[in-house]
Amino acid sequence: MYQKHIIPPIILIVVIVGFSGCTDNNTDETGTIQYNDFEGGFYGIVGDDGEAYDPINIPTEFEEDGLRVKYTIKILEDQVGFHMWGTIVEIIEIEKLIQ
Repeated sequence: MYQKHIIPPIILIVVIVGFSGCTDNNTDETGTIQYNDFEGGFYGIVGDDGEAYDPINIPTEFEEDGLRVKYTIKILEDQVGFHMWGTIVEIIEIEKLIQ
């Protein structure tokens, strides 16, 4: 009888602990590639919501000022950049939009 009463709380604790680290900081959006002519020059993404992103891994074929893109990014909360512009992100997927 003792075992029947202790199993549900243990399962609940395991589920809570298991999901506590499951934060999805990936973002699917559309936006525009923007060339920034400071700090040596770099390309960033300005989302349609106005948010600025500083990708660490933008592919060279997307380095085109004004290019419309659809992208999935991962926000890198533990990263610091020297551009001092936008949120540091890693591009998971990116594609050109037909203009």
